[in-house]
This record gives sequence, structure tokens and C-alpha cells, in this order.
Amino acid sequence: MAAWTWRFEKADGTEVQPAVQPEEFTTQGDAESWIGEHWKDLLDGGADQVRLSEDGTEIYGPMSLHAEDAADSADTADAAEATS
Repeated sequence: MAAWTWRFEKADGTEVQPAVQPEEFTTQGDAESWIGEHWKDLLDGGADQVRLSEDGTEIYGPMSLHAEDAADSADTADAAEATS
């Protein structure tokens, strides 16, 4: 069974201990749901971004935990979609 895990980092990529200790997740959806529930506490605890891995292989990241960065990315994607 696959193990999905998060790596928590400062903006410069330095690993930090998370304010909320995650479990090992058996699906990508479970891992993403967990980050959706805890991102504010993780951000308050000193993490700026996260990376998702499956069995040690990075799937994606870094993904910012800062809401304004996420909103900027969504706005850019929406604008690109609207013009295509």
C-alpha cells in the first residue's frame, strides 16, 4: 500500500517541524484533505510551503501555504483560461 507524506519547509526550502503532526496517508486525496484542514495552523507554526511525496517520490511541490500566493496562482490560471 502506498504511503503519502508531506514535507514542511520554510520559503527557502529548509525543512521544518510541522505545528500539527501528520499521519501517513494511504491516498493522495486523504493527504490533500488533511492539508486543507490544517494549512493555517501549519503556516502559523512556521511552515511556508509543503511538498507531497508517495513512497519517497515527490509528486508535487513546493506548494505555498500563504493564501495570497495561492489566490494569485488561481487568478493567473483563471486569466490564462479566459484568454485561451
